[in-house]
Amino acid sequence: MSVQIRPGVDALPTAEVHSPQKLSDDYPLRFAPRSYRKWTPLAVAGSALGGMAYLADFSIGAGIGVSHGTTNAVGGILIAAVLIFLSSLPLAVYAAKFNLDLDLLTRGSGFGYYGSIVTNVIFASFTFIFFATEGSIMAQGLKLGLGVPLWLGYFITTVIIIPLVIRGMKILAKLQSWTNPLWLFLIVLPLIVLISQEPDSVSNFLNYAGESGEATSFAAMMLSAGVCLSLTAQIAENIDYIRFMPPKTAENSRSWWAAVIMSGPGWVLFGAAKQIIGVFLAVYVMAHLGSSSAEATEPVQQFFALYGSMMPGWLAITLAVLLVVLSQIKINVTNAYSGSLAWTNAYTRITKSYPGRTFFVFVNLAISLALMEFNMFSVLSFILGFYSNLAIAWIFTVAADIAINKWLLKVSPMYPEFRRGMIHNFNPVGLGSLTLSAVTSVAMFFGAFGSTLKPYSALAAAIIAVVATPVIAVATKGKYYRRRTRDGIDTPLFDGEKNPSNELFTCCVTGEEVERPDVIRSAVDNPDGSPRYISSLALTMDKTGEHVLPEDRL
Repeated sequence: MSVQIRPGVDALPTAEVHSPQKLSDDYPLRFAPRSYRKWTPLAVAGSALGGMAYLADFSIGAGIGVSHGTTNAVGGILIAAVLIFLSSLPLAVYAAKFNLDLDLLTRGSGFGYYGSIVTNVIFASFTFIFFATEGSIMAQGLKLGLGVPLWLGYFITTVIIIPLVIRGMKILAKLQSWTNPLWLFLIVLPLIVLISQEPDSVSNFLNYAGESGEATSFAAMMLSAGVCLSLTAQIAENIDYIRFMPPKTAENSRSWWAAVIMSGPGWVLFGAAKQIIGVFLAVYVMAHLGSSSAEATEPVQQFFALYGSMMPGWLAITLAVLLVVLSQIKINVTNAYSGSLAWTNAYTRITKSYPGRTFFVFVNLAISLALMEFNMFSVLSFILGFYSNLAIAWIFTVAADIAINKWLLKVSPMYPEFRRGMIHNFNPVGLGSLTLSAVTSVAMFFGAFGSTLKPYSALAAAIIAVVATPVIAVATKGKYYRRRTRDGIDTPLFDGEKNPSNELFTCCVTGEEVERPDVIRSAVDNPDGSPRYISSLALTMDKTGEHVLPEDRL
């Protein structure tokens, strides 16, 4: 079939024009169509939760436990878990309902078409920071078990991810579902055996006061929570799976809601449990093996000690390395995949050209490898404490726009519009709230408001975002959310069951068949005056803007 490329639109390679699947490249920039979403709710949830296999939680829990003691660490972990659950719930529901990733939700929830680019950078930073964290943990395991030098281990942990992540959602779903049972077995069973054989390990854990021996205090809990809250942006990675949820129907309603809640905000239940286990294992390693506090924060040392308490050393080291390698692969395919989506979104909107998601897999991995080689793991708690302020400012702003501005105040349109031309380039609601929250909390983190307030920077970021988002929306009367009220297409956006319609339209640029939510009327009609339609991706790459509809033309 011959496809005409319209002037003013960056032409795509012919092979990609003739293959909608290649053109979409796992749909990094657009609505996930119903024709692609063939997984059951349980399969999607299992894939999203498979990413929870990361070992950084054990290290994070151990680090704050060693610093602040068990009570303060566990208190901080639970505070962070509550805040993360509340902020993640509206995002997960919207992603599953409208089949959009978090960048597309962010565009239509207070940030605007170009305004959300700043949040892409925040999210991309999350993925390479945690890729480097998990890669460092795997390198530590390879060094302990096989004697591989750390620098080589960093390189190995990066390269082995490439053939998996470039395949996209289809291979990732299989990888996560196949490896989940083995991972759970390696974690849960040894813990049960240890506690049953050595019950005093529990009392040691409960009474541990940390290196400083500080008493229980809310300030120490908030310092602990600040580190844990760096994981707030984890919901964005889960949403990269949740967006492939099938349509919600009367038949699958229960399983649909269960899958969305467990794979969305529910991830933090598993995360908090792992962090608390991390504190427990750190105390055990120091008390029973005399290890240093630095070694006690390394998951490979924790699980080597755990396995070593119940089996021969050669088997203990084998299982510890297996667990580390398995966990690193399970989470870092997600880190690399989600990071590539974030970079692709930002780059394509700025340059109006599309190099493909695979290109940015290599970009993200290169940054991650550099961080590992510079030994980021040694200052992990500081990096996470600082980063949490940025992640919270973004996630809580979007959550507040959905929960408050859309549902309560009705000042923000209920549907999170993402298509170019339908929304303004910049929206002061999200950008203003993000800036105010991030700048204030980061300044507080560095002690600008005194040492007394420093521990509360993460909490301040959340409160400012939740308050500023509706205040700015009301002050601006919501006029910066929509550039247009109609997309020029007369058929409804949703079907009879209130799911995004799967009615097909032909893109006038690429010739591909595009589902209703991902298409918009072109400003360039046919010679006979009949309408033409253009996909959101083709419209994104319209360098002259000739296909962009004017404000409220229809």
